[in-house]
Amino acid sequence: MADQQVHEIMTAAPVAVGTLTAVPEAARRMRDDDIGAVLVTDDNELRGLVTDRDLVLRVLAAGRDPGSTTVADACSQQLVSVGPRERVDHAVELMRKHALRRLPVVDEGGGVPGVVSLGDVAVERDPASALSDISMAMPNN
Repeated sequence: MADQQVHEIMTAAPVAVGTLTAVPEAARRMRDDDIGAVLVTDDNELRGLVTDRDLVLRVLAAGRDPGSTTVADACSQQLVSVGPRERVDHAVELMRKHALRRLPVVDEGGGVPGVVSLGDVAVERDPASALSDISMAMPNN
C-alpha cells in the first residue's frame, strides 16, 4: 500500500464547468451528480476547483448574488494538484499541508483524469473507519 499511486484510488471522470458558469448551475451539477465539488476549466485548462463549501462561504455568507456570481469568483485562487503516478502518501501530505479535502489529479498533458478525496483515501487505507463507511454510503435523496 505504501507505493500505491494516486490513479489507483482517485475518482475518475470528474465533472467540469467553465469559468463563466453561474453559481446556481454549478450547485445543480453537484446536486444532480451527487458530488461536493466541480472542476473549473477554461478551454480545457484547469483553473480551479469549487466546492459546495466554497459556494456557501464565498457567495452566500458573503452576501453575494448567486445568479450573477461565477464559479471563477467562488473557487480557490491557489490550486494544488497531484499527478496520477505520484504516490498516495504524497497526495495525503499535500492535503494535510494545505488543509484540502479534495485534490485534482493533473496528468503531464494538463488533462484532469480524476480527483482524489479524503473519502477515496479512507476507503483505500482504512475500510472499517467511519469516514470510509460514510464515503461508500449511498445518498438518501
